[in-house]
Amino acid sequence: MTTPPAGSASLVSLHRPALAGMQGRGPVQLAKHVAFYAEDDALESDISEEAFREALLNAHSDDALLWLWRKELANWDFATGVTWTETEPRTDARRVAIYERLGLGQATRELLTDLVPVSKLTGAVVISREFRPWRSTTTERGWYWPKYAGLLAEKGWPSDAVANLGDAAEQVVERLADPTDAEPYQSRGLVVGYVQSGKTANFTGVIAKAVDAGYRLVIVLGGSLNLLRAQTQRRLDMELVGRENILRSTNEAESDYADDEAWAQGKFLTHGGQPSLLGAFDIIRLTTRENDYKSLAQGIRALEIEKQDPSAPLYAPANLHRSAARLMVVKKNKTVLGKLLKDLAKIGDLRSEIPVLVIDDESDEASVNTGKPDANRTAINEKISELLQVLPRAQYVGYTATPFANVFIDPSDTQDIFPRDFIISLDRPHGYMGVQDFHDIDSDIAPEERDFSNSKEKAHVRDVIVTDEEDDSCLREAMDMFVLTAAMKVYRETAGSAPLGVGHFRHHTMLVHESRLTADHRDMAGKLLQLWHNGGYTGPAGRERLRSLFETDVAPVSRVRADGFAVPASFTDLAPHIGAAYMRIGGSESPIIVVNGDKEIERGVADFDKRGIWKMLIGGQKLARGFTVEGLTVTYYRRRTTNASTLMQMGRWFGFRRGYQDLVRLYLGRSETMGPKEIDLYEAFEAICRDEETFREQLKQYSVLVDGRPQVTPAQVPPLVSQHLPWLKPTSPNKMYNARLEEIRTPGRWEEPTAYPGSPAQLRHNTGLWMPVLKDLSVDTTKFTHRFTTTDGVEKSYRFEALTGRLSPPDLLAILRSLKWSAEETFAPHLTYLESISKNGLVDDWFVLAPQHATPGKRIRIGDMSRDLSWFARDRRRGPLFGAISEPKHRPTAHRVAGSIPSCGDPATEKFTSDRRGVLVLYPLVEQPHRDMAVSTGVLDPGNVVTAFAFVAPASAEGSDGTVVRFVTIDSSQEDAAIIDRAGG
Repeated sequence: MTTPPAGSASLVSLHRPALAGMQGRGPVQLAKHVAFYAEDDALESDISEEAFREALLNAHSDDALLWLWRKELANWDFATGVTWTETEPRTDARRVAIYERLGLGQATRELLTDLVPVSKLTGAVVISREFRPWRSTTTERGWYWPKYAGLLAEKGWPSDAVANLGDAAEQVVERLADPTDAEPYQSRGLVVGYVQSGKTANFTGVIAKAVDAGYRLVIVLGGSLNLLRAQTQRRLDMELVGRENILRSTNEAESDYADDEAWAQGKFLTHGGQPSLLGAFDIIRLTTRENDYKSLAQGIRALEIEKQDPSAPLYAPANLHRSAARLMVVKKNKTVLGKLLKDLAKIGDLRSEIPVLVIDDESDEASVNTGKPDANRTAINEKISELLQVLPRAQYVGYTATPFANVFIDPSDTQDIFPRDFIISLDRPHGYMGVQDFHDIDSDIAPEERDFSNSKEKAHVRDVIVTDEEDDSCLREAMDMFVLTAAMKVYRETAGSAPLGVGHFRHHTMLVHESRLTADHRDMAGKLLQLWHNGGYTGPAGRERLRSLFETDVAPVSRVRADGFAVPASFTDLAPHIGAAYMRIGGSESPIIVVNGDKEIERGVADFDKRGIWKMLIGGQKLARGFTVEGLTVTYYRRRTTNASTLMQMGRWFGFRRGYQDLVRLYLGRSETMGPKEIDLYEAFEAICRDEETFREQLKQYSVLVDGRPQVTPAQVPPLVSQHLPWLKPTSPNKMYNARLEEIRTPGRWEEPTAYPGSPAQLRHNTGLWMPVLKDLSVDTTKFTHRFTTTDGVEKSYRFEALTGRLSPPDLLAILRSLKWSAEETFAPHLTYLESISKNGLVDDWFVLAPQHATPGKRIRIGDMSRDLSWFARDRRRGPLFGAISEPKHRPTAHRVAGSIPSCGDPATEKFTSDRRGVLVLYPLVEQPHRDMAVSTGVLDPGNVVTAFAFVAPASAEGSDGTVVRFVTIDSSQEDAAIIDRAGG
């Protein structure tokens, strides 16, 4: 940390105790508290608000005084359930209330807001049953959570990110049972993060808060691989358990981390003494990094938790808060879990007294029962079920980035792990590269105008098109990119712009994932090794290839996306670092690691915790879940799957790429063959991205309470996902729910159905329904303009021409009721809503827009029409479903006419705007097989046209009860019960 400005250090010594004195009761008069802690002879000018403001004005970004205020303001900004204000968390109103209570002047307020802006992180989204509140900020005991939060701040986490993590963890803990309750209750929940996005940080926070609250046995199910279990154990030991609890009665040399460089460098949490001697409690580890759970001797003495008062149960506060907590990280293995269950049986009645927290990492893998309802449970699911049965005070919280398998569990099965109490969707973390960072989803920029600066696809994605298995040109380029980006990292190290100021990139990796078969891995290893030795990286031929790749790819991308990190002015400046990069990758060892089993991990070859790794990794299933490939910069990926959850988990290129986001490249298979259908892996990931974001957005929308009650419960979530990805299944399809999505209310929102039929007969039927509307469109087009300012202050505008028309609500409903769909259930909830607003007089009419191309061409006459219309080239991306149909430039006009956005002053748009008017936008689509005919003749049979549409209901057409979704169940007396999906028999 840099030297603080003059006066800052003395103010820290005053402000720290002053702010600490406000803990638990919220902000109060700052001047009064600062004066209390000042020395008697302190000058008033030295402790005044002006002195505080002066110190802030001169503070460095990492100044101690500024860090102190960042932390406290973030805590107050995020605080929920407080009594000192009625303002909403993370709002400008909350910050004003804070300043008012602190008694700060306007100049200080403005300066603090400029230095510490109000966090705009949205916070976790919660779908929850009603629960009995038991957490209190005034009575909450805290030792491990404050220590963990402090460690994250020391690691460079922004204050609002730490506060956001604390808030998300609190959302989980407050929904667990009160550990001191006499009546046992098992809460079961699910936390949904992103692939490789830091879910471990969240459940570490949950564990910290839970043990502080009184949970005394924590069981972490740490994946199905030895490596994953060991990684989780090390992370918890380092950031939660701490040195003193690890050592206990052993010395440094005997520690299981004696050979760990992070231990030697002092990166493990330190409590400053044994917690039990400092007024807190210890954490006793029942597993270590090297050792999974093993049967304990002498009647499982380690689990016989001590009682201060033997006559009272363990959950009595007098006992609970004076006993040590136990922590174990166990692999999802039938034998290991069997040993644990056997030992738990030995402690008898004490099992019913222990408040237990079970954390299930990657809970959609192995944990879920995939057997048929009338068959025996699968092995791991059976053991988890037994664990919850023998521990009546056990709380189960699953963590996953692919939640669909979990929400498809039968909620009526009391022995299973269905998240009946809550589902929490975490924020997308700052600095995280996810699937959205490789796709231009709904980009406002026309494809032909996209470049490295404004297109994520162009910046990061490179096509792998292999027509001949002997053709290794794409693989060669990927390897060249790996060497080139390695040299870029070395260059940044020497330029002093490596991440987090450490001056060193510990890992640099390339992942090759083509198959799950070990024989294929051997073949690929041989091919890569040959390419490496023939690469000529230290000679002129290799250097010339690298020069070309640098000048055409790396340099132009990094110049616009390096985010302040060093970029060489020319290849000449980079060239001296290629040799060092080459030696780090190859050196005296093989440049390749094959990871297709635990043996590579157990001997440390692929253990990123134990050593720095600059290698090319080849693997399949072992690299497809949970395994974090650190430093991953180049990915060569051609693996195919029909399961969306598996496909997302294979996205090992997702994660945090601090210091080298601009260098990340994804070489992805295009036009791969899956059965009878031609698919594109890039488009498959885009489809999953759309569905994932839709699911999260729906969770967010339905999480809003109405009259203080939840709109939906976790048991009613599955209909939100059951219609997704018809050919790329979300997860195992053998379980569905009984709750049927009856109505989706979408006032003022753009809705775009995509499940159009494929047969000519059904298309002809649909187009026939729309023909009268198409024939009645205006003769001339209207020019619409929408002006707006982008987030970076650039003035832009959308322009398009469209034919227009009108439809009465009964006429539109007559068409919509008769349409054919490939998946009728996807549109049925929308139709119910449109029927409702028509019946209740919430829509007067529908304004029809038929966008027309500004340039000649792409015009057809459909059937016997006497006029031609513009057509749009679209293809089905997900079986019967289309991807995006509309164009972004058409949407603002529709939104404005329907009253959901303010006017931009366009007279043409304002002419049609009305309070209770909906908008219908028509798109005649022509798919690939019929485009040549459309171009050559300008005439198409109605059976070869998909008459697609989008709609925006009037913004005023909200339901009387304020809800946005309505469900029905077949058995209304069991609203949360499960049934077999009718479509599945």
